[in-house]
Amino acid sequence: MAPPTTSLLHHSGIYFTFSARESHSLFFNSHKSLRPSSNKLPLTSLSSQPSLPSGRRRTLVSTVPVEYVPPVPDFDFGNELARLRILRSRLSTSKSLRDKIHVVDSDAKVKRFFRRGHHKNGFARVLEKLKLDDYELFLLKCTVAAGQEHVLGPGYDTDSDFNGDFESARGSLKTALYTLVEIIEKWEGNDDREIHEEVDGVALRSLLKTLRDVEEFYDCIGGIIGYQLTILEILSQSVHGEKNINFQHINNSNSMGCQLLEIHPPSVLDLSQDTEYAAQAALWGIEGLPHLGEIYPLGGSADRLGLVDTVTGECLPAAMLPYCGRTLLEGLIRDLQAREFLYFKLYGEQCITPIAIMTSSAKNNHEHITLLCERSKWFGRDRSSFQLFEQPLVPAISAEDGQWLVKGQFVPVCKPGGHGVIWKLAYDKGIFQWFHDHRRKGATVRQVSNVVAATDMTLLALAGIGLHEGKKLGFASCKRNSGATEGINVLIEKGKPDGTWTYGVSCIEYTEFDKFGIADGSPSPNSLQTEFPANTNILYVDLSAAELIGSSKDETSLPGLVLNVKKSINYVDHFGVQHGVPGGRLECTMQNIADNFVNSFSSQCFEGVEEMLDTFIVYNHRRKVTSSAKKKRKPDDMSLHQTPDGALLDIIRNAYDLLSYCDITLPKIESNDKYAESGPPYLILLHPALGPLWEVTRQKFHGGSISEGSELQIEVSEFLWRNVQLDGSLMIVAENVMGSQIDKNHESILQYGYRCARCKLENVKIRNKGIDWNSDKNLYWKHDVQRLEALKVVLHGNAEFEAVDVNLEGNHVFEVPDGYKMMVTSGNSGLSVHLNPIRKEFMDSGSWVWKYILKGKHIQLELVEF
Repeated sequence: MAPPTTSLLHHSGIYFTFSARESHSLFFNSHKSLRPSSNKLPLTSLSSQPSLPSGRRRTLVSTVPVEYVPPVPDFDFGNELARLRILRSRLSTSKSLRDKIHVVDSDAKVKRFFRRGHHKNGFARVLEKLKLDDYELFLLKCTVAAGQEHVLGPGYDTDSDFNGDFESARGSLKTALYTLVEIIEKWEGNDDREIHEEVDGVALRSLLKTLRDVEEFYDCIGGIIGYQLTILEILSQSVHGEKNINFQHINNSNSMGCQLLEIHPPSVLDLSQDTEYAAQAALWGIEGLPHLGEIYPLGGSADRLGLVDTVTGECLPAAMLPYCGRTLLEGLIRDLQAREFLYFKLYGEQCITPIAIMTSSAKNNHEHITLLCERSKWFGRDRSSFQLFEQPLVPAISAEDGQWLVKGQFVPVCKPGGHGVIWKLAYDKGIFQWFHDHRRKGATVRQVSNVVAATDMTLLALAGIGLHEGKKLGFASCKRNSGATEGINVLIEKGKPDGTWTYGVSCIEYTEFDKFGIADGSPSPNSLQTEFPANTNILYVDLSAAELIGSSKDETSLPGLVLNVKKSINYVDHFGVQHGVPGGRLECTMQNIADNFVNSFSSQCFEGVEEMLDTFIVYNHRRKVTSSAKKKRKPDDMSLHQTPDGALLDIIRNAYDLLSYCDITLPKIESNDKYAESGPPYLILLHPALGPLWEVTRQKFHGGSISEGSELQIEVSEFLWRNVQLDGSLMIVAENVMGSQIDKNHESILQYGYRCARCKLENVKIRNKGIDWNSDKNLYWKHDVQRLEALKVVLHGNAEFEAVDVNLEGNHVFEVPDGYKMMVTSGNSGLSVHLNPIRKEFMDSGSWVWKYILKGKHIQLELVEF
């Protein structure tokens, strides 16, 4: 690999550049077979990213200064950083709480703030009244030592001891502190319990919980003091025009000499190109399901969705968004159960995947998700197959000077600390051990807002490759959309002073693009977006490898620490005044755990290095990988990007790709602008258990047509469509989609394949008025629509429905009771409807069933009738 030909930015003893490799280095032409004859398929068996041009050019990143809001003129970063570093160092060597208290008591800020003397209104007197323990006092003193005394209350100078020297850049010890003292003075004759409840029991106790979480969770970087020090270090780098590179160990102060760092477009495993390898990888994923767990990071605040409870007016987390008739969290569980149902159909065994859900207290996230699971009776799963663990909130800071934002006395503005806390938190809360107790080796990680991640084979292939090849981390990737709030996947190459080289697949978050000089404009021949695939936060992770990182006692356990201060922090203070302040909070990114999984080589590698790495990327069509319901679409906004509307359109486009392959005629879907003007061309919502692999689903459909303006909803897995012509609305809804729930240890557990509902449609013409597309009440992404007419089939329990050689016109509701089979045909005077009980010997298995047969790498379905 040729050395860089331009001057490179020097950063902490490391030179770095972006480089697009020559075509002979890491990229392979799709016609060039590198697969050996052995059964183990190499990672390079698939073509590289199809959007990459065959001719490689070297792309150098500019070193433009980072956009940054300068601090107040009198804020001395140097002195404050030096003071906090000394303080953190002294605290780190303290062996007891008493020693730690002694250290913070010696800090000048703490001495001034807690000076009691002989004056009447000292803050120490307040603390005496509140009867805090030593650890709680230590937390408050750390807050003051971190320069955040204003959090303890706005106020005014009432005593000469506090004049002048007690003022900080933002002003400290304000009115409310002394108001609190006055209240206590007036209440001296009252019951101590009353004082405790009115003053201490609400705001201060809440503050102490936040401080405790920060001190204990961020112990690996120095607790409260280390949290603030890290913030100021990042801000200081921005002030001085330095780049804050988002890769672990690059800023290692112990590094000697000069390192060369280059970032290349990665070679990917393109599932859309080598379909045979993709089928094999998906089969590995199905076979490996008993060794897999599922991880959902649901702790984000999702402010952009603006989701509010219509009854209470309470803000809700993203997991509660009612999408296509169910919450987003329910959608994740349905997708998982579809994979478990496929495993059952192939191997005849019940496989229940343990699910770990990271929540937070933002918008009562933890309580809402817990209640949703309880109301859903844990989705027909053992309660013990779930673990909910709560993410700590962290103080939001002003971009101006790094000071904590406050709503009022004792009430800092707090936000979740980013999904990257998941690894350390999972270790701290025993989640890794819990997975090990369930004999799980790996896990798939999926964010709740992505509604298409489980489409077809993407997730199964990702997990299958990870398990089969013994990888530590895998990314699911796709082409990146310009302007999307998503990062890019990259291949990192480091040349070290000792002559060794390290390689690994990782990512750069979109918030860090300007720090690398990456322009995020319209794609062009010179744009990095044509070379680097999107990071979608869909991951496979080896649990033992992730546990090792989460258990580390340094900042390694918090991968990808970043401080994004470009956005406004919006909050309402205790006076009801709305604020919008440029700021952020210390965040870490879960995908940057990859930076700890690099591989070392004695010499520079020019090609084929990806197949030797512990990290990898699978690549697929974007609609099969990511489409997110992240933000509320504004009225009259023509853009559908990352909105529930845009995600629905991608679901419909996937349905078109799926069904048009089955010789079903459908109108082509036009542009997003058409949807924005008049809504979707039709609605097609299919239960994932019909597959979830498309090669399975497509064997259940053949022939017919779906007209423009039609609606098709199928909520049943045992289903047959043969030559059906639909012009209007058809809804098939079953209670037992994948099986029936049975009582087990006082819990209602879904038993796959037991008393499933069934439906056959053969040579059927359906015509009705369907959806009222002119209604202004329609909210398509919720599947909340007004209908003029519809054909609806409701299957209770193990009910069966068959319609053969019949025209069904107008409005019909066929409701089939549990234990019965309904047959609809053409009669002499119209429809002939017969309702008969299912024979006893077929009550559990059904009168017919799809038999799943493995044929090499593929699954073949055979219809078996009894």
